[in-house]
Amino acid sequence: MKSLVILGGGYGGIRMLQRLLPNELPDDVSITLIDRVPYHCLKTEFYALAAGTISDQHVRVPFPDHPRLKIKYAEITSVNLEKQEVYLKDGETVKYDELVIGLGCEDKYHNVPGAKEFTYSIQTIAKSRATYQTLNNLPAGSSVAIVGAGLSGVELASELSESRSDLKIKLFDRGNHILSSFSERLSTYIENWFDTHHVEIINNANITRVEEGILYNHDEPVSVDAIVWTAGIQANKIVRDLPGEKDKMGRAVISPRHHLPDYENVFILGDCASLPHAPSAQLAEGQAEQIVQVLTMRWKGQEPPEYFPPIKLKGILGSLGKKQGFGLLAERPITGRVARLLKSGILWMYKHHNG
Repeated sequence: MKSLVILGGGYGGIRMLQRLLPNELPDDVSITLIDRVPYHCLKTEFYALAAGTISDQHVRVPFPDHPRLKIKYAEITSVNLEKQEVYLKDGETVKYDELVIGLGCEDKYHNVPGAKEFTYSIQTIAKSRATYQTLNNLPAGSSVAIVGAGLSGVELASELSESRSDLKIKLFDRGNHILSSFSERLSTYIENWFDTHHVEIINNANITRVEEGILYNHDEPVSVDAIVWTAGIQANKIVRDLPGEKDKMGRAVISPRHHLPDYENVFILGDCASLPHAPSAQLAEGQAEQIVQVLTMRWKGQEPPEYFPPIKLKGILGSLGKKQGFGLLAERPITGRVARLLKSGILWMYKHHNG
């Protein structure tokens, strides 16, 4: 019996299971999924969990059930590519014939002293829960600093401003405009929304040091009651520690078939893979579709394509609280109530089809 081991039950891992089960898995292949939590997490909604506007159960989807799917709940410590073994924190070793690594990303602190020790995160469900506990136990009038005005920082700041209108929220951004990769129209729309909802934007910020309750912007201290870090990501440490070429985010450089160049049986999926697009759930799912195609063809003794067509992304949608939103659909900017409804609808369909 051949063993396919999937590390991480994120968007890419779940899409692979959907495509392989129940009809595309050969009789001589079994699947082992390893994840630290016993459910698929909707990571794109962690900002709302941290802000306290949705409950924990809203970001959990059960894993599929199948006789040849074995699910292990464990912490992964390392991978030995030569021995084809995965090592777990409890001392157990899991052997594989094919391996898919989709462990997602971690916060990147850019060597800022104190950033890791004195800030909160929304990168995992456990960290988002801890952030929720801190933010929602703050007394009225407290100040919250959110470092990083990318999509996660913008969504967290807007959701928190509606959840806790009594808080003073400061959003620190390195650029002249937040979400500078978007069009100026979208950036201006979002900035106006924050102005209306009394969220302070600090542009051209440069966080040089963090202490407990103090953020240093250009070495000038700013006293706050809580700090949330959303200022960049890097690949999971398991991938960063693998041999081979990495990009500046620590993501593994892969072949057109999505495997490591020197290990055709080891595939890198999602935020761990160096791809031309920004990490996203859509990208991970598109990659998963192509990895499944490679695997199923190999299992049939066929040669997979040397190259696949580029993964097409449908667009990006973000929320500004529960009633407004923004995004790009087919390169066209969209704002307001329609954008928010579209995002809610896509989330509902995803949970409906996966739950």
